[in-house]
Amino acid sequence: MTLLTMLVGWFGGNGGAHGLAWGVLATVFASGIPFAYIVGGVRRGRLTDHHVGVREQRRTPLLFGLASAAVGWALLAAFGAPRPLLALVAAGVVGLVVAVTVSHWWKMSIHTAVATGAVVVLVLTFGPLLLAAAPVPALAGWSRVRLRAHTLPQVLVGGAVGGLVAGAVYGALT
Repeated sequence: MTLLTMLVGWFGGNGGAHGLAWGVLATVFASGIPFAYIVGGVRRGRLTDHHVGVREQRRTPLLFGLASAAVGWALLAAFGAPRPLLALVAAGVVGLVVAVTVSHWWKMSIHTAVATGAVVVLVLTFGPLLLAAAPVPALAGWSRVRLRAHTLPQVLVGGAVGGLVAGAVYGALT
């Protein structure tokens, strides 16, 4: 997700360092701060692992990530970040709302959701040649099943939700 955020920031900033700076700021709030929270939770023993594999442990880190991304979006909007970057962060926020909701009852694969959403954003931003990245979500899903972190239905639902949210939100806002 970090690389995608940087690419969309760069693209939104017309290919310059200014766009990359926006991408860095978005990455800090959308990925860096939430991941630091998770790592801290693992070190303190509140979370079992950095994948937050135990469904019952997911709610607080997801809510924290949602709050961080929402604050980041507000800052980006207030300071005039490029529209594609705002759309990407908004799609991430909506995706996290869905993930928090679904995770209350069921362990949908967020890894597969993010991978599928990333491919959708790449295609919408850079064109159909980026469909070449389509195997990435399948590989992510396969790895989650292979590691016994998810079932096939959890991976399939995660991919469908990630693709639909990214397509709807990013597509509507760009």
